[in-house]
Amino acid sequence: MGDIEVVVFDVLGTMVDEPSGLRAAIREAVPAADEALIDELLTVWQRHVELEQQRIAQGRRAYASTEIIDAEAAQRVADRAGLTDPAAIARLATAGQRLPPWDDSAAGLERVARHFPVIGLSNAGRTALPRLNAYAGLRWHQALSSETVQAYKPAPEIYRLAVDTAGCPPDRILMAAAHAWDLRGAQASGMRTAYIRRPVGDPPSNSDVFDWQFDGLDELVTMLTAG
Repeated sequence: MGDIEVVVFDVLGTMVDEPSGLRAAIREAVPAADEALIDELLTVWQRHVELEQQRIAQGRRAYASTEIIDAEAAQRVADRAGLTDPAAIARLATAGQRLPPWDDSAAGLERVARHFPVIGLSNAGRTALPRLNAYAGLRWHQALSSETVQAYKPAPEIYRLAVDTAGCPPDRILMAAAHAWDLRGAQASGMRTAYIRRPVGDPPSNSDVFDWQFDGLDELVTMLTAG
């Protein structure tokens, strides 16, 4: 690890538990819903976000920030649940700004930051990202939103943004994420890669060859800060 100069972390799923946060916001908006309905509404939200980000990647929709797409998802959830209160729908639309950190995220990030510049690289929009970081207690040296390049990961321009910000060769930058698809994008840009296992992540396939794989953030932090 002696040749690593900068550490870049994915945020959604890697540092915060996105499904739990969305589930809590849906439960707050639709308090009469049972767990089965909450699961259904969460799927409505997630499918909309995934589909719209795919459409943007394919050039079938102009770039729209997560704030816009989340507001659309919230309206779809409201329509499915019969929710008509405008204030409740508006609060639900900001659910992506209130996602709980994993138990090891804040402390692990702080430990790494004593030894390396740490950069958050997220698909969260420029308005949502600082609020999300504040809510989760994540303190970065710099937090980059993919909105800056009007695209969503794993578009290559997002990783170029991280490399340009880091100011060193990509093979001296470590990208850590719980999503194999994210690490593949970083790898294609020449960055080093570390997979962190999370309950909600996208695990590597048999064909993935990442530099490191860890069962949790603490393992990565220990290796980064050893000596």
